[in-house]
Amino acid sequence: MGNLQTTTLLLGIGLALLILYLVRRDHLHWPHGLFWMLVAMAAALFGIWPRLIDQLAVWVGVVYPPAFLFLCVGVILFIKALHADMVNTRIERQLRRLNQVVSILAAENAKGQALPGTDQP
Repeated sequence: MGNLQTTTLLLGIGLALLILYLVRRDHLHWPHGLFWMLVAMAAALFGIWPRLIDQLAVWVGVVYPPAFLFLCVGVILFIKALHADMVNTRIERQLRRLNQVVSILAAENAKGQALPGTDQP
């Protein structure tokens, strides 16, 4: 095994161990950890079989295999960023609705406390 293969393999294994540690310590939610674990396994796989990139590029019809690798990485990161934006949008929408409900409940509570002699809760 060459230096590049060994380095790539060790980086993949190290990344996998780091992801497992972060998921176990609850610093990373497990679905996100699963994505990054797949990235680590791909790095380890390409470290073990570097010719796999060449074969995939030929199969797809790309002449220069490193360009195929960068294209795949770019597409995957684009999809990951798009998914993160979708999740953030959903969380922001839920937070806005929760703030509205809390404001309504606080206003109703303030009305009830403003009239101490009434039967309102």
